Amino acid sequence: MDAFFLQQLINGLTLGSVYGLIAIGYTMVYGIIGMINFAHGEVYMISAYLCAIGLALLSFFGIHSFPLLILGTLVFTIVVTGVYGWTIERIAYKPLRNSTRLAPLISAIGMSLILQNYAQISQGPRQQGIPTMLDGVFRIHIGEGFVQITYTKVFILIASFAGMLLLTWIIGNTRLGRMCRAVQQDRKMASILGINTDRIISIVFVIGASMAGLAGVLITMNYGTFDFYAGFIIGIKAFTAAVLGGIGSLPGAMLGGLILGIAEAQFSGMVNSDYKDVFSFGLLVVILIFRPQGLLGRPIVAKV
Repeated sequence: MDAFFLQQLINGLTLGSVYGLIAIGYTMVYGIIGMINFAHGEVYMISAYLCAIGLALLSFFGIHSFPLLILGTLVFTIVVTGVYGWTIERIAYKPLRNSTRLAPLISAIGMSLILQNYAQISQGPRQQGIPTMLDGVFRIHIGEGFVQITYTKVFILIASFAGMLLLTWIIGNTRLGRMCRAVQQDRKMASILGINTDRIISIVFVIGASMAGLAGVLITMNYGTFDFYAGFIIGIKAFTAAVLGGIGSLPGAMLGGLILGIAEAQFSGMVNSDYKDVFSFGLLVVILIFRPQGLLGRPIVAKV
């Protein structure tokens, strides 16, 4: 197999795993309340700043070991982004839960703009970055060429798949997961059976934001730079991944993220990287036209 193709495949898997983590937030919120959280991309953007802040705080206190640095940064970022997710649900969604379907959508877009401007004012408009945390590279020779994967990308793949598997296990095998599935299937009946649906909806927002926080740390480690506008494009791409896999389906979000990441990487390498965003959004249009329920999603059946 061509070394260049394999290299782009590795790059695509790395990127797609991060898309999948962010797409989980979209698909879980949609599965529970049937609405899209368009402030989710900005939660990812906030997590990039939190990653830099966490690293700076730990370094200030003399912690320089990579395992301690990354563990402390992940815990700090995931906890704080979870709080952001809870706050967004309380402010932008809960007061409008019984309103028209358009009202929460507008509210979420407003929250997105608020978070963007909050980051711009508090952290400045210029691009910021973090130093490389993990040096080193694996190199495999194939014919006359070679394929290389950095230690950072290996860590990203391991951490993202571990996060996905842990969340899948929680939803499929725990009491919390059973309550989430019950609320997704029929919120009113779940409430009658004694499930606190308001609390479950808040928890789902926290889980989705935490996955975006994990993605923010991983992708910031990989690229090293970010700004207040970083959440817009990657948020739309993660939404594309959720739609591709079947929005409302947890395995679909993961699958959609991987497919989108691989397709984007191959397009960038073989066609033109300048148009990779056009390709991603064009793919979204095609999906919505020919298979709006996505690969693993089910067609919505109206109840009469």
